[in-house]
Amino acid sequence: MCPHLIVCYRKVNNSIFCFIRRGHIVFTSLLLYYHLRRCFKIGIKELTINEAIKFKEVRVIDSDGSQLGILPIAKALETAYSKDLDLVCMSPNADPPVCKIIDYGKYRFEQMKREKEAKKNQKTIEIKEIRIIGLGIDTHDFETKGNHAIRFLKEGNKVKVAIRFRGRELGHTEIGLELMAKFADYCADYCTVEKAAKMEGRNMLMFLAPKSGK
Repeated sequence: MCPHLIVCYRKVNNSIFCFIRRGHIVFTSLLLYYHLRRCFKIGIKELTINEAIKFKEVRVIDSDGSQLGILPIAKALETAYSKDLDLVCMSPNADPPVCKIIDYGKYRFEQMKREKEAKKNQKTIEIKEIRIIGLGIDTHDFETKGNHAIRFLKEGNKVKVAIRFRGRELGHTEIGLELMAKFADYCADYCTVEKAAKMEGRNMLMFLAPKSGK
C-alpha cells in the first residue's frame, strides 16, 4: 500500500466510513478502518473533524473562504456533507470555535508535501574540529589549519578549535589564549566567535560560527 495515501473517516449512524479521497472509495467496516490506520501514514498534526467535533455551535468558513456565520454543529455538518467535504475544526480555542469546510484528505496531503519539502531544504550544520597539539605550532601548520577552518566555514559548518596542552604547557594558558585570538583573527572574514576560548581539562576550546552571507 502507498504510505502517502490519505485516509479520512466519518461516523454516520454509529458506523465508520473511511474515505480514500484520491479515488473516492468508501469503506464501511470498522475493522477495515483500524487496519487502514495501521497501514497508512495518517499524519502530521491531527485536527478534529466531522462528528468528532463536540461543540454545539461553531463559526463556519466555507470551502471558497466565505463566512457562513455561527451555525449549530448539525447544520454545519449538513452543509459540509452536501458538498462531499469535511468539517474541520481549525481553531478550537476561539469563541466560538472556528471550523472550515475543506477536503480533509487533500489538506493533509498538501501538509505532508510541504513538510517533506521543508525537510529537503533544511541544511544540516556540522561541527568540524581543528586540533592543535601543543603551543609551538609553526607558521605553515597554523595557516594550513586556518585555511581548513575557513573552508569549513564557507561550507556553512561550525568549527571547534581545540588546543591540546602538553606537559608544563598547562602553566602557560595565556599563550593558548593568544593563539586562539590569532586563529579567530585569521578566520575573521568568515566567522564570528560563538564561544570564547575556555579550558576543559588539558584542552582549550573555542567555537566559531559562519558569518551570514559568507
